[in-house]
Amino acid sequence: MPADTVTMEPYRILDEPYFEPLGNEIDLFAAACEHRLPILLKGPTGCGKSRFVEHMAWRLRRPLITVSCHEDMTTSDLVGRYLVIGGETLWQDGPLTLAVRHGGICYLDEIVEARKDTTVVIHPLADDRRMLPMEKRGTVLRAAPEFCLVISYNPGYQSLLKDLKQSTRQRFVAMEFDYPPARQEAWIIHKESGLDQERAAALVQFAQLTRNLKGNGLEEGASTRLLVHAGRLMLAGLSPTAACAAAITQALTDDAEMIAAIRALSDSIF
Repeated sequence: MPADTVTMEPYRILDEPYFEPLGNEIDLFAAACEHRLPILLKGPTGCGKSRFVEHMAWRLRRPLITVSCHEDMTTSDLVGRYLVIGGETLWQDGPLTLAVRHGGICYLDEIVEARKDTTVVIHPLADDRRMLPMEKRGTVLRAAPEFCLVISYNPGYQSLLKDLKQSTRQRFVAMEFDYPPARQEAWIIHKESGLDQERAAALVQFAQLTRNLKGNGLEEGASTRLLVHAGRLMLAGLSPTAACAAAITQALTDDAEMIAAIRALSDSIF
């Protein structure tokens, strides 16, 4: 589809995504966008980074294009490519180019999962130049004033081979995320799943026990996202132990001994 006929309406978030702020993250994100600064979100999986970006896109009334990065992603997947459509060779913008051209927020989730030669393309966008080289078209695209680049990664999970290079990270305003304090996390589970606060608090207690196992058999403990899943299963009538087994324990590991250990933690709570 030619660039001048693209509409960004499908990328607009019409209903407010629920987000419970822990500090000044809303003001910081808004200030960075206003001054055209790229933003780096770092924190464990499932702690609310993606929901926060959705909330800010809604709050700032900007279209949001999210890209889940992976090792097979190429520069063309981000920037665009020529396609033969109806006997004609037409250029099709990639998600990054769409956001740059039309002034949206481009969110590159888990940026370190992408190949290094792919992520280099964001460097000119993440400094004062704010431009996107389009090598296949032999041109450079200047970012619209409302364009905002947001990337995220989990620093605790990545190996040294997948760490974020200093040449990339020092271009960004960084915001650190973590799991909320227990009382606030229980409230989030209550709001997101509809589960009563007493059982939501018990889920948080269980999650904290699994998080203590990080580095001792688990790569990650139970995320807030998984707790919401468990809460919804419990609300649907499953027992707490069955809900936790399906939504949390089996999602965290395939190791039989670790599964038994986590189930014992669940039994101790419920």
